[in-house]
Amino acid sequence: MSFCLIILAGGNSHRFRSNIGKPYQKIAGKSLIEINVIKARKFKQIKKIILVYNKKDLKRVKSLKLKNVKLLTGGDSRQLSTYNALRHLRNQKGISKVLIHDVARPNFSTKLFGSIIKNMKNARAVVPKIRIHDAIKQIIDSSKEEYIVGKRRDNLFLTQTPQAFILKEIYHLHKTNSDKYKDDDISLYIDLNKVKFIEGEKSNFKITDYSDFQNLKNIYKFKQNVGIGFDVHRLVPKKKLYLAGLKIKSKLGTLGHSDGDPVLHAVTDAILGACKMGDIGQMFSDKSKKFKNIRSTIILRKVIEQIKFEGYFINNIDINIIAQTPKIKNYKNKMINNIAKLCEISNDQINIKGKTTEKLGVVGKEKAIACEVICSVIKYD
Repeated sequence: MSFCLIILAGGNSHRFRSNIGKPYQKIAGKSLIEINVIKARKFKQIKKIILVYNKKDLKRVKSLKLKNVKLLTGGDSRQLSTYNALRHLRNQKGISKVLIHDVARPNFSTKLFGSIIKNMKNARAVVPKIRIHDAIKQIIDSSKEEYIVGKRRDNLFLTQTPQAFILKEIYHLHKTNSDKYKDDDISLYIDLNKVKFIEGEKSNFKITDYSDFQNLKNIYKFKQNVGIGFDVHRLVPKKKLYLAGLKIKSKLGTLGHSDGDPVLHAVTDAILGACKMGDIGQMFSDKSKKFKNIRSTIILRKVIEQIKFEGYFINNIDINIIAQTPKIKNYKNKMINNIAKLCEISNDQINIKGKTTEKLGVVGKEKAIACEVICSVIKYD
């Protein structure tokens, strides 16, 4: 089965009350758009992704630099935005099914996503739903209200996204029955017997206002893991000195199997520790000739690729560089810029402190440079 995922991010976010719309709010340096895309890319059945955005957000959406994502401007309503995407897809070869998803529901699990795709093998439409357990009242008129109880309440449920459809069918329904459209795409199906409903997830709630976003941030706080990294290298003559990927002018350089960058080595180990993926020695053994003189920037980039594949993203990095010389404050901003680019995060997620040992020990005698790092990561499951 070949799917296209349509992510709807064309709303005005009026109820969110922020200068930055919901789709561009960030958790651990990733916008809600990016979190949705990251999760979808775990599934080989997703052959194409379309993002429908609000034209006023053109600069913001371009700043995300989304790879292999088709950008389409939205309409004046959710229905028109969806129809624009379906019309774009209708004649494309190789896509027979479509997933339609609200960007404001980034907390779906990969288990739910996989279940929707699996159930589409024998269904015309698959929709996750949640049963209503709370007490419900209905206002009959201004002076009277009625409780909906018992079996009557059992027939009520809430639908969620992603929702899956046969492309030709949902396109035809949008084209010919737009007047029947209510809140989501399944409302176009008059005969719900054609729809396969599966169990949704309470955690897959929709972010409507800022308090919803805060609840989501609190959930991700509990998903954080922390790792510690440490490295030390001897300083010797006739060697280059690399710190945080920068070549530093110095009479002494670090001795090591690779380029001997203690900062990037400690950063890499802290990231691997937080992701429970071993250590730098396991992945890039100093017993292997192929890693002789390898740049630590290459090592860190490869590790970032691997943790992204596993769904991990860096929340923050705190770095202590312990050296009598050079003076770290002279290079701090450049170091932060370089590490941010390598780790694909923003500068404000990194902190660097230069420390000395007050001329004590091998570091104080300018015979070595050490670095210790604490890193926290979040896993977008």
